[in-house]
Amino acid sequence: MPIKWSALRVKEAMDEVELQLTCAQPFLDQAVAKVQEARRIPNLAGYMDDRLARVEWDIKERFNRVKAGVEAVRKAIPEGAIEAEQASLKHGSQQLLI
Repeated sequence: MPIKWSALRVKEAMDEVELQLTCAQPFLDQAVAKVQEARRIPNLAGYMDDRLARVEWDIKERFNRVKAGVEAVRKAIPEGAIEAEQASLKHGSQQLLI
């Protein structure tokens, strides 16, 4: 049964999201490095290290969750839907005559 939404547009949107995430990766890596640098401050109180460790974990883990979410969206696209839509677009759309 064909789907009523555009699998191709969803795939293209996820490609764009992935590109943006790739662009964001160096900035997030820099943020993690700064947090790690702060954690090495001499005589840093334990409660501050705990909070900084949480910030570091949040940056890494949440970013990984977003990437996993993009992959989950891709996997949820019905098999063959993108190819069928591309073939339909290649041949043009035709209205049914009733």
